[in-house]
Amino acid sequence: MGAFAYNWNDYVLALPILLLTLFAIGILLIDLMIPPETKWVNAMTALIGVGFSTAGVLKIQFWMKTTPYAHIGFQAMMGTMIVDRFAVFFFYLFLAGTAISILMSVRYMQTEHENHGEYYALMLLSVVGMMCMASGMDIVLIFIGLELMAISTYVLVGFLRRDRRSNEAALKYILLGAFSSGIFAYGLSLLYGLTGTTNLVGINHEMGRILTQNPHHPVAIVALLATMTGLLFKVAAVPFHQWAPDAYEGAPTCVTGFMSVAVKAAGWAMLLRILLWGLYPMRSFWVPVLVFVSIATMTGANFAALTQTNTKRLLAYSSIAHVGYMLLGLIAGTKYELNPDGYKGILIYLLVYTFMNLGAFGVITSLRHRKVIGDELDDLNGLYERAPVEAVLMLLFLLSLAGIPPLAGFYGKYFIFLSLIESGHYALASLGVLYSVFGLYYYLKMANAMFMGQPEEEGRLPVSWSMRTALAIAAFATVFIGIMPERFIGITDWLLGITRNPSVAQLMH
Repeated sequence: MGAFAYNWNDYVLALPILLLTLFAIGILLIDLMIPPETKWVNAMTALIGVGFSTAGVLKIQFWMKTTPYAHIGFQAMMGTMIVDRFAVFFFYLFLAGTAISILMSVRYMQTEHENHGEYYALMLLSVVGMMCMASGMDIVLIFIGLELMAISTYVLVGFLRRDRRSNEAALKYILLGAFSSGIFAYGLSLLYGLTGTTNLVGINHEMGRILTQNPHHPVAIVALLATMTGLLFKVAAVPFHQWAPDAYEGAPTCVTGFMSVAVKAAGWAMLLRILLWGLYPMRSFWVPVLVFVSIATMTGANFAALTQTNTKRLLAYSSIAHVGYMLLGLIAGTKYELNPDGYKGILIYLLVYTFMNLGAFGVITSLRHRKVIGDELDDLNGLYERAPVEAVLMLLFLLSLAGIPPLAGFYGKYFIFLSLIESGHYALASLGVLYSVFGLYYYLKMANAMFMGQPEEEGRLPVSWSMRTALAIAAFATVFIGIMPERFIGITDWLLGITRNPSVAQLMH
């Protein structure tokens, strides 16, 4: 039994996950004891839980800096989990997105008369699942994390019980989600059957040996395709994106914002873990698939976004288009093992996307009051007259999403296009730039409504202090990362353990 005993290090490395779980259970208990008029206590408890979990991640990061060979990560829970720089980066990303989403939710859930403790508990539990996905080195743990996140998100999407759109969105999401999870589990089971291990490092070694003997092993290819179907569904890439517009439109707007950044980042963490740590020997098969998927994603999503009149659906298709750009970074990153700019582009993209997309959804969330749902393009008409600060911030977030310098969104696209040019993918780089122009058109369509449209209501738009705080954090990060990118690019350099590219150093100075 001694070899399988847990030690103190296991609990320290799992501390962020354990703290979130304890706070989620605590919120459920507190909710039973507080009167309806003080339900905001649940949100405060959730924020405190996120703070404690962040302190746990800081403790791990400090441990990494003071321990030799920490750059390769710490194994925990009998090798099923690895807490490395990659995992720490995503932990921070999930917690930042969750904290802003909680602030966005307080007034919205009060307006909808659905301000229940289980809402915040489910949000924290979904982050527990995300952390398992980012730190999992065993496909069983990754799958358990995925299902915990997915089931929590299904309930959050349908949380407005009296709203038919919310119920319909949850039903579509759960049916398609269950179907994709089944295909994903089938792919993972084939990988286990082929390699005899559930550990990603073991799968990597065994797949390398199998492909050396038979480069076109049919079962290995079926396993790869089934696994990739599940992965691409979770990041909402075309043609596995059908759930996203309906789920985004029907879910509570604050949940839509949470899904668009935290759930999307968790999907990327899982995709990168499995493809780069487990299935890297099969890159000659999955890179051409990703080329096709990225082109289809950028094309389908950008054209679909042009015709949308619902802001949440428009931002859903915009979110899908951004997945296409990030897939280009993965394609470029695998061309040369010594060219990490593609991976760096993905990580910077996910970082800046967390703030600018949550900010955009925050402004749409703030439009919900009394009998106004606030998610149609017409609801933005004349927003500058009714809430000038929110309108200016929305313009800031939209320009950042379009990749306009000097805002944060520019650097995500810059590194991805730079990596494509460095790796010789000139056609893909040109296509990415072309579709970025498409994006600018439909973002400016929203800006035009805010500044040039006539308001349908008179008077100032009521915006709560929690929403103002969330928007301020998102706006500050979007501008600060854009103006002072050096520190954040340094973070991704530390994460990837690399030195600065000369062309990037020239841009910074």
